[in-house]
Amino acid sequence: MKTERMSVGEAVVRFLDNQYVSFDGKVTKFVEGVFTIFGHGCVLGIGEALSMGSHSLRVYQGKNEQGMAQVAVSYAKQNNRRKILPCVSSIGPGAANMVTAAGTATANNIPLLLFMGDTFATRQPDPVLQQIEQTYSAAITTNDAFKAVTRYFDRISRPEMLMSAMLNAMRVLLDPAHTGAVAIAMPQDVQGECFDFPVDFLAKRVHRITRPVPVKEELDDAADAIKNSKKPLLIVGGGVKYSEAGDSVARFCQNHNIPFCETQAGKTAIPSSHFLNVGGLGVTGNSSANSLAKDCDLVIAVGTRFTDFTTASKSLYADKKVVTLNMSDFHASKLDAVKAVGDAKAGIEALDVMLDGYKSGYGNEIEKAKADWAKEMERLTSIGVGDKYSPEIDAHVPDVIKDFIDTHGGAMAQTTAIGIIRECIPDDAIIVGSAGSLPGDLQRMWTSDCKDSYNMEYGYSCMGYEIAGCLGSKMACPDREVYAMVGDGSYLMLHSEMITALQEGIKMNVLLFDNASFGCINNLQMDQGVDALCTELRYRDGAKPIRDGKFMNIDYAMSARGYGFVTYTARNEEELREAIADSLRQTVSTLIDIKVLPKSMTHGYDGWWNVGCTQDPRSKRAKSALENKEEMLSKARKY
Repeated sequence: MKTERMSVGEAVVRFLDNQYVSFDGKVTKFVEGVFTIFGHGCVLGIGEALSMGSHSLRVYQGKNEQGMAQVAVSYAKQNNRRKILPCVSSIGPGAANMVTAAGTATANNIPLLLFMGDTFATRQPDPVLQQIEQTYSAAITTNDAFKAVTRYFDRISRPEMLMSAMLNAMRVLLDPAHTGAVAIAMPQDVQGECFDFPVDFLAKRVHRITRPVPVKEELDDAADAIKNSKKPLLIVGGGVKYSEAGDSVARFCQNHNIPFCETQAGKTAIPSSHFLNVGGLGVTGNSSANSLAKDCDLVIAVGTRFTDFTTASKSLYADKKVVTLNMSDFHASKLDAVKAVGDAKAGIEALDVMLDGYKSGYGNEIEKAKADWAKEMERLTSIGVGDKYSPEIDAHVPDVIKDFIDTHGGAMAQTTAIGIIRECIPDDAIIVGSAGSLPGDLQRMWTSDCKDSYNMEYGYSCMGYEIAGCLGSKMACPDREVYAMVGDGSYLMLHSEMITALQEGIKMNVLLFDNASFGCINNLQMDQGVDALCTELRYRDGAKPIRDGKFMNIDYAMSARGYGFVTYTARNEEELREAIADSLRQTVSTLIDIKVLPKSMTHGYDGWWNVGCTQDPRSKRAKSALENKEEMLSKARKY
């Protein structure tokens, strides 16, 4: 066997540089770049190989380890999981910072490859800088924290171990059913050790992503269930997007007159304007999808893992029969479904043939549901400052709004701002978001006929993903405008990769919705009868609870301008339109600080969410919340 002697760090880089993916006959490079923040646990091993070795990988300098890894998650997602950006960190806090991003990737089934520096395999200099010592085991390091949030974890304590570890990493990263984060712990002494690596291990390797067709027996069962239904409803999940099955699913629905709705991950797999597309489903769903879900007699779930937001905590279609089509037997088996395990495109096309001649019993219900939602959309996008937003508004809200307007010099309703943004940005623009009230507003309200233009991380709901994710999507699609839809709470948590965008000359656009609060959780507090506390951005007034202080007014535009962004502040509709128009003329990154009214987000539409609720109510509202929870639990599916 022909071998080549090199360090472990060099072998990692050489291996990554030679990984390719074949999908539907098209071969693409799997790894084109690497993100890193160097520290003593990686700068002299993998870092030396990246700096001085022979390779074609582009190396990006991260600013926060979580931030750079979230960039990589979004980049992989925008590339439909067929490209990755491995991330390299030091030991200790540098590694621990990436645990959150690993959770984001694994929850959303997105490939993410992490190399964390680790303490010495020899243990001779222990305890080294940043090492945590445990009295019960000398084998535990910070990196063991990754075991809970990854699909595959390994620690390279000898050079020979690298080969099986990297092949296993590729196996998991390219598994359509169970991909997620892969974490490889790299002791800093082992990274520099040399070994005679087989040349075949370092050679070009093409990994095939195939389209398994569900077995005939499962397809027969699924087809029978559909034929015996009168009003089926299809759910478009993320598996439709990653399989590039949107056209096939739309054709299937059109052939059989079946309306379809979308999860956060499935949105824009099929054009929003399709006459059978009834929009977002579940807790953050709209009235058209949720009303049809309540009235249907069968749910056909394609490529979804049934989070509580998709099922409305198993209450929305609790008494309906379910058919699933999913690459994962684990996900396909949920809700006691009639399952077909296989690729979304191959499976739906096979079902289409088997249902030849079948038509649902829908009359004008689909058209009416869509018309009712269109009327509600008209209201949502034209709410003025003085308008009553919804019947759920708390009695104190007028005072909150007055206080906010007085403090900030004006503001507009969040839903109105979203309507203006959709009208003004390019049709093919990509929006990126993750947490707070915006994902709910956007799943309900956002429309696009451009495929893969909606990158909403809502499996982990990770605050801080938005801006890093915006950079990742822009790196994947450099010719399109990309917008981070981010609240002020998430912005404060993590926006460090704005500097990376400037450093690399990559234009990104940040739309910062400032309502001086964690508005989504403030709503949850108050819906459950809890007095607002630590969910609004207020000054403390002496010994009073912080909720009694005045709103803080932060000039986010000024802070971003200090970094080098072109910035704007918008307090009304005209200012927002002007800011977007000017930002489109810029060649550098932009940020628009949009002042939006508290409580001016979408709400309701029969999507119940099961959350913690006190069984000892302290207020009428808390008692009402408990009664509602008990009623909904009595109706919800139990398994």
